[in-house]
Amino acid sequence: MKFPTSNVQRPTLNVQSGCFGRSTLSVGRWTFSASRRAFTLIELILVMVLITIVMSVALPSLKGFFKGRDLDSEARRFLSLTRYAASRAVAEGVPMELFVDTQQKLYGLRAQAGFLETDTKAVQYQLPEDLSFEVTAPPSKTAAGEDNLGEVNTDTTTTSSTNPIKIARFYPDGFIGDKSPAAIILRQRAVNDSVEGEAVAIAQSATRLNYEIRTLQPSR
Repeated sequence: MKFPTSNVQRPTLNVQSGCFGRSTLSVGRWTFSASRRAFTLIELILVMVLITIVMSVALPSLKGFFKGRDLDSEARRFLSLTRYAASRAVAEGVPMELFVDTQQKLYGLRAQAGFLETDTKAVQYQLPEDLSFEVTAPPSKTAAGEDNLGEVNTDTTTTSSTNPIKIARFYPDGFIGDKSPAAIILRQRAVNDSVEGEAVAIAQSATRLNYEIRTLQPSR
């Protein structure tokens, strides 16, 4: 049995390209054409010049933005480390030492020597190059509930000891050691040497049970 076939012309696809960026597309009885114009060398140079100008204007602002983020992120990480130290001391029944090395720009957490053979949970961090530590003396005796904010200032950021490593101790009873610093100050390197950079203090609270973040205004 044979089926009749119709004389239907099958569509054909034909693409032709010209030497001047013009192309032709033929599909059966329909023909489509399009032309493309390439960028000239002058246009590319102008675009590069505009990008260079925009980057030169925006780059100083971006540097300041990322520096501010470094200061804020390090302060929050240090504060989280104080809370981790307090929780470890209570949970494990072992005094914890949060140490700060002002010369090497290191800080970390470890168990007080003599209580554990090895502290597998000890951690250590390195400050970015443009940040530095300043450590205040231990807070003086204050009445219950009285804030020690007056002791956290940029004029009393040195201790009597010449040892660059300062230690804040956290005890299993939930209190901070009496000889622990009143505050650890993170300072940003200033662009202008005539003024101090931005600073954030991680200072003891009025109850002396934890540390808090406090912003310090740079002196002019």
